[in-house]
Amino acid sequence: MLKATIDADTFRESIDALAALVTECRLHIDGNGVRTCAVDTANVAMVSLDLGKDAFETYEATPDELGIDIAKMKNILGMMGKGDILSLNLPEGSRRLELAFGSYQYSVTLLDINTIRKDPNPPAIELPGKVELAGSALSTAIKAADVISDKIALGIDPKAEMFYMIAEGDTDHIKLELGRDQLISLQSVEARSLFSLDYLKDMGKAIGRAEKVVVALGIDHPVKFVFDLAGGKGHVEYLLAPRIEAD
Repeated sequence: MLKATIDADTFRESIDALAALVTECRLHIDGNGVRTCAVDTANVAMVSLDLGKDAFETYEATPDELGIDIAKMKNILGMMGKGDILSLNLPEGSRRLELAFGSYQYSVTLLDINTIRKDPNPPAIELPGKVELAGSALSTAIKAADVISDKIALGIDPKAEMFYMIAEGDTDHIKLELGRDQLISLQSVEARSLFSLDYLKDMGKAIGRAEKVVVALGIDHPVKFVFDLAGGKGHVEYLLAPRIEAD
């Protein structure tokens, strides 16, 4: 059972953060809120979302696991206007989620959770290098790199106390360097890994809305992006595996 109301922008941001990587997920609900963790079909990237009870205007739920069609949900929420309040209602024992906002009322059949991959176990990895910066700054850098290449190196130079991003194409090259005074915070430990811009472009759309994002790095390790939704009403984590650099 689920009966809740939430600001349209908050819920839309949540769905957009998931839609960057997956088209469906298992949504876990209980008295504390909703959460999910899912990986993309290629097992390259993972997304975790946590919407606590406080993120909702009103909230009441009993423990359940819902199969959500993220792509369909994203299309529905695209109809919502800024400032709308979204009503979510799932009667006890029902497999149809009712959504209402403005003059619209939808009844959406939930997916069979047995057809959706189980939640992944987050890998136990040490990512000692940490950088905190504005989400818009990281998103802009990703867009700039995409003009040059299909991959980007993210790293930390501890001697220069600097976070850097490098993209190299066949003939062109771009490098962005941000010193400690241009960052919110820096845990200056040597780190460098190469990543696919195809994934980062999609993640960047959600990251760009965040006031700030924490980037956790290692050497030839995955990268983790941690940020809150607008107003701190939800928490998102992305984990992206590195590309193997050619010799």
